[in-house]
Amino acid sequence: MKLAGKTAMITGGARGIGLAFAEAYLREGARVVIADISGAEDAAGALGDKALGLTMNVTDQASIDAGVEAAAAWGGGIDILLNNAAIFDLAPIVDITRASYERIFAVNVGGTLFPLQAVAKRMIAQGRGGKIINMASQAGRRGEALVGVYCASKAAVISLTQSAGLDLIRHGINVNGIAPGVIDTPMWAEVDALFAKYEGKPLGQKKREVGLAVPLGRMGRPDDLTGAAVFLASADADYIVAQTLNVDGGNWMS
Repeated sequence: MKLAGKTAMITGGARGIGLAFAEAYLREGARVVIADISGAEDAAGALGDKALGLTMNVTDQASIDAGVEAAAAWGGGIDILLNNAAIFDLAPIVDITRASYERIFAVNVGGTLFPLQAVAKRMIAQGRGGKIINMASQAGRRGEALVGVYCASKAAVISLTQSAGLDLIRHGINVNGIAPGVIDTPMWAEVDALFAKYEGKPLGQKKREVGLAVPLGRMGRPDDLTGAAVFLASADADYIVAQTLNVDGGNWMS
């Protein structure tokens, strides 16, 4: 019960990794607000009365502000923010479109920064500190030939985590990040199809290859990330500031 009495807000929490985080936080005693562009109410309804679902668009400031206000009113403030909402696309550099670039940066970078900002203001006003966790990626640690914009967006999340962490710790707000490796979620069907298109591989082959390439020997599962998410949200991480923790089966060392 490391999070007993705390209220956590999770963006992109209605499915996949975000839903696994919500379930883990509930097990640790937190109240959980699932904020997502769709499916939030249904996901929260399945989790019980300690979960609230809010429809929120992380690219729209009015939606962010309304979501944070509703979350704080329901939960008696916000103690934890987990910025999990993100999207993916890939293409060779010469085929990247401005629309894809703008959409990825709006969700992955702006959709991290502006919920962080809104919740940080709330935490400062509350006067009891807090924990903010940003989901980065191993893709933010290195470039990849077909994944230029996504990699750049996640590198920006790591950099933003450092800057926000250094700024907000004076208010007792710890900002840190998690950089997952390849995680087996339903989204991987879309990722695999994109690699198949550009690399000329049969469907399923890229997924098998990336799993075998992990030093631990397999792709990660959402539950592999929940320990880090609970740790960084808890008092155990009070002396950790502006760090991004790799949880990737050994893919990246830093």
